[in-house]
Amino acid sequence: MTAAGFAYRHLFARDLPPPAPPWRGFPKYNFIGGHNDPLRIPSTAMAEAASAVLQRDGTRLALYNFDGPQGYRPLREFVVAKAAQRPAITCSVDDVLITSGSGQGIDLVNQLLLEPGDTVILEEFTYGGALTKLRRLGVNIIGAPLDEDGLDIDALARVLEDLGSKGVTPKYIYTIPTIQNPTGSILPLERRQRLLALTRQHRVPVFEDECYADLTWDGSGPPSLYSLDPQQVIHIGSFSKTLAPSLRLGYMVAGPDVMSQLVACKREMDSGTGALDQMVVAEYFSQSFGEHVGGLSETLHEKLDTMVDAVEREFGTAVEKMWYPKGGIFLWLKLPDRVDVTKLVVPAASAGIAFNPGPEWSCNPAVTKSHLRLCFALPSKDVIREGVAAFARVCFEETGLPERSANIRRSAQN
Repeated sequence: MTAAGFAYRHLFARDLPPPAPPWRGFPKYNFIGGHNDPLRIPSTAMAEAASAVLQRDGTRLALYNFDGPQGYRPLREFVVAKAAQRPAITCSVDDVLITSGSGQGIDLVNQLLLEPGDTVILEEFTYGGALTKLRRLGVNIIGAPLDEDGLDIDALARVLEDLGSKGVTPKYIYTIPTIQNPTGSILPLERRQRLLALTRQHRVPVFEDECYADLTWDGSGPPSLYSLDPQQVIHIGSFSKTLAPSLRLGYMVAGPDVMSQLVACKREMDSGTGALDQMVVAEYFSQSFGEHVGGLSETLHEKLDTMVDAVEREFGTAVEKMWYPKGGIFLWLKLPDRVDVTKLVVPAASAGIAFNPGPEWSCNPAVTKSHLRLCFALPSKDVIREGVAAFARVCFEETGLPERSANIRRSAQN
């Protein structure tokens, strides 16, 4: 015991993450995370949807999982109908599992397939949350190279051959083929077909994350990997990016053998995903999905162009590479090698700026210290301009870059 009460610290488990500091609110210039445009949250329509579905089905909330452990049936029916469009997935409601965000889908696949010491292949730049989960599980992470079109299949073949020569078969390949996070690329159909042929040859399953796939600028894209080979691929998607992050709703699509085990794992993990959220999303999206996503994508595309213009104006030639995304909510940048963006986090925070350092989104953190990810979805266009200018000032004060003269030349050319 201590004067302040019971002493817990010496009882904590090993290998916990660092303690979280007290939350002081969001920064003024918030360029992190998967937040979305607040003006595109259809609050009134969702309230109407909630009223309608509660009047119709509200009494069913007295039961856990009242439509079974795979989730609210009308929402699964919506996923089936939606997936039949751009992803071109043919599936039934029995192939769909509703999850508490796509992050739970990642946890379920990891629980299903991984043990400490296993090897997995990810894209060299990838979702930071997936990396964190895998590192805590004690697995070996191999990064496969990317280019402007996504996963480099020839390079992946060399990675698989090298692992095979050592007697190692990866447990899965995790890929974000449509609106890759963080680069925003879309893997062409020919590469998707080559990827599946290669992984079949090496008998490696594919874990496909399509959380941003509904937010392409032209509303289209190649068929999903799952649609091309449903036996070999596990597919996840999200409603967080298309509707509201705080709803914490995602979904998985998998064949019967895999799905039955995923359901068993989820029943051990929780008592079901929140039913009311599922009911509201199903009610609203079954009537308004296309219109809503089209309007949101248009808004996001405009914000991206605002951020690109601001970065070019404020950073000029100091940005060595900029990956222009084909959809989604992120801009991925590279500054000169001598800039370590992790050393900009604290001074940027003091100026009210939050950004994602590149090492947090890389299988090889040491070689991506000059990269960073900016989310353009949440701030207004004016705040984007102000925030990028403020970030450029911080960067200049800490590193001497961007050089002011370079900015002036670049701005004059635009």
